[in-house]
Amino acid sequence: MLTFLGFSMIVVFMYLIMSKRLSAFSALTVVPIVFALLGGFTDLGPMMMKGLETIAPTAIMIIFAILYFGVLIDTGLFDPLVAKIIKMVGGDPLKIVMGTAVLSLIVALDGDGTITYLIVVTAFLPLYNRLGMNKLILACIPALAMGIMNLTPWGGPAVQATAAVKADVTDLLLPLIPSMIAGTIWILGVSYFLGRRERKRLGVIDIDTEFNDEIAAALDVGMDASIKRPKLFWFNLILTLLLLTALVLGFLPLPALFMIGFAIVMIVNYPNLQDQKERLHAHAGNILTVVSMIFAAGIFTGIIDGTGIVKAMADTLIAVIPDALGPKLTVIVALISMPFTFFMANAPFYFGIIPIMSETAAHFGIPPLEIGQASLLGQPLHLLSPLQGSIYVLVGLLGIDIGDHIRFAAKYAIGTALVMTIVAVLFGILSI
Repeated sequence: MLTFLGFSMIVVFMYLIMSKRLSAFSALTVVPIVFALLGGFTDLGPMMMKGLETIAPTAIMIIFAILYFGVLIDTGLFDPLVAKIIKMVGGDPLKIVMGTAVLSLIVALDGDGTITYLIVVTAFLPLYNRLGMNKLILACIPALAMGIMNLTPWGGPAVQATAAVKADVTDLLLPLIPSMIAGTIWILGVSYFLGRRERKRLGVIDIDTEFNDEIAAALDVGMDASIKRPKLFWFNLILTLLLLTALVLGFLPLPALFMIGFAIVMIVNYPNLQDQKERLHAHAGNILTVVSMIFAAGIFTGIIDGTGIVKAMADTLIAVIPDALGPKLTVIVALISMPFTFFMANAPFYFGIIPIMSETAAHFGIPPLEIGQASLLGQPLHLLSPLQGSIYVLVGLLGIDIGDHIRFAAKYAIGTALVMTIVAVLFGILSI
């Protein structure tokens, strides 16, 4: 009975999200409650509270990470970097594509695809147009970069994977650093390949100083100069480097680190209370969208755990999976995460499929943590999914067809995911 309820719930949950009948928040909250009541479970309060308590530290970290990086972008921390890269690349297509990759990888650290695409495309599109370069490259490289940097602790997939396997986000992500480094090297290699091809096709063109000034002016369009803090550039940069170092070393829990970092960056950059309120309001929408879903995920996982639904479903899978394939579940999850996260949103994958795979893997002696790590390795392809909202910002800015973008970038995205998976196996992160 529980197994039937569980699989029925997953089907309904996925259908409601993918058909856009309900938002991810509503589906995560309502669907498990309805199916638990159908199964005769009435005392759902303690289950929901347990799920919320488990997810609360992650939600707090997400709130203050979004605020921290959002305020840094407001201060103009990345502006000198953009200007420096534009000046360095000149009219060489190879340098331009490599510059696109470097800027994308740095800006994508904030974990927000829309912001990354806005900054990178605004900076480089005039150069691509001036030289007649292929704009599909300008779409491809930032999308590949987001596929890796989306795995930062404050990125959506990492948070969802953490909730799905009930692990600490630091324990989940630190072992994946070698894979992320390998993926970064792969992206730089792809950029070099594409840049050389463009250089061979177009040659190197002289770019005059006046044109660079035009690009600089374009970057300031629509930006409120009053919120920029160029004099505090070095303070903000050093603070961010210290914060990231403390994060890697585990100096303090992540929620505490980002709360302290945000408090400092606000006090120093915007000492006026009214300015602080305005910065909070400017980023409130992003926070509400993400964090509301995280708390809804707490309700979802609390109910399917408390009712025993996830265990019943896992027992069924254990009965049908051959023993020879059991130890290889982590690699299987890494590979299936590519098509699954391309054809469906992250929420149904991480909250519908991964908890079942995690429980099943435990039967074969595989820690849930490994399943969570494996589930993240298909993210490079997910960033090309038509279900990903930021992709429409990217193709809209460039005026290209979404189908052309996917066809051009998919092979490189799959390559990124495979490289990351291979490195994870070689470093013993994934058992095989």
